[in-house]
Amino acid sequence: MDYKAADSIQDLQYFGEYGGVNPSISDSSTYTFLSAKTMFDTFEGNTEGCYLYSRHSSPSNLYLGEALAALEGTESANVTASGMGAITAVLLQLCSSGDHLVSSRTIYGGTYAFLKNFLKRFQIEVSFVDITDLDAVAKACRSNTRLIYCESVSNPLLEVADISALSKLADKRDIPLVVDNTFSPLSVAPARLGAHIVVHSLTKFINGSSDTVAGAVCADKEFCLALKDVNSGAGMLLGSTMDSLRAASILKNLRTLHLRIKKHSDNALYLAQRFEEDGLRVVYPGLPSHPGHKLFKKIMVAEYGFGGILTLDAGSLDKAMELMELMQRENLGYLAVSLGFYKTLFSTPGSSTSSEIPEAEQKSMGLTDGLIRFSVGLDNDIDRSYRRMRHCMEQLGILAETTAAR
Repeated sequence: MDYKAADSIQDLQYFGEYGGVNPSISDSSTYTFLSAKTMFDTFEGNTEGCYLYSRHSSPSNLYLGEALAALEGTESANVTASGMGAITAVLLQLCSSGDHLVSSRTIYGGTYAFLKNFLKRFQIEVSFVDITDLDAVAKACRSNTRLIYCESVSNPLLEVADISALSKLADKRDIPLVVDNTFSPLSVAPARLGAHIVVHSLTKFINGSSDTVAGAVCADKEFCLALKDVNSGAGMLLGSTMDSLRAASILKNLRTLHLRIKKHSDNALYLAQRFEEDGLRVVYPGLPSHPGHKLFKKIMVAEYGFGGILTLDAGSLDKAMELMELMQRENLGYLAVSLGFYKTLFSTPGSSTSSEIPEAEQKSMGLTDGLIRFSVGLDNDIDRSYRRMRHCMEQLGILAETTAAR
């Protein structure tokens, strides 16, 4: 698949108020009107482009939204104060009491908790399925199903969703396919594969500097406007508003996303290949051993690679913790959740970002205690990093144990 999202982003040009090469930041919570009628029309939703109040929109947020729409190839995009702010607004906009939705069983823990626990308050039912089993997805759909939800590359098991096939399944039922593309910006373009709504945690790869929390909804103009409706928009009424200063900062970081993603992907592929050669149990979509490798190759934008996330099974939670602590002491990365930072970040998702998923369900989906998720950084000499990581594993006996098991 070939498209030039990075070029579309680069082609966007905004001059600052005084001719600056960066757009001026709108440091206002509210905006003045030259006519009372325009204020009235804006409240009624009849004057798109007029600014009312920053919870509704602001110039800084609009600039970032336009860049994200260019990134994903959608008509429009809204930005939010967090990835969960984007996800929850979309789901509550589409579902009402008595409705049902189908979701991948392997998703970010916060999303899982919202679907599994919080939506019960609204009598909204959720069926969790293996998203790679299209028959299971189809069978889970009901007459009151309002959407199908998945992640392009699942967190943390790195399952690859067949977005084209899922979108056709959704189209037959006249419901939207909602795809979280946080793990694979640029590498995968869900909207161009048929997804109707794409959500992001901008906190991660898109911002890339681990200094802010933000989210986005990329969709058609009608849906994005519905989210901002002053009377019934979940985005507007739930109040997950991005600060203008943060929007301006993310927009500047977005300009280098294409460079960063290539490096993250190159480094992750190198580590995954070397770890697998060493006999370690490693999962990465760029490896032919990955069940979704052929599918990823089919849907990916080749120049951006297979993404910057891999997992490695250390054999036990104790070993995983020892390894992460040792690698941090050796300055090979940080023992921290999140992803997309310049430095490698590693965590055990079963006891952190996926801890909301009950232990029995973790086991049934293959999420083991010893699984370490690596968000591979922008190391200049990745072979040097690999050799030092390998030495850490040798010190703890992880390589020997894994090789013996094989």
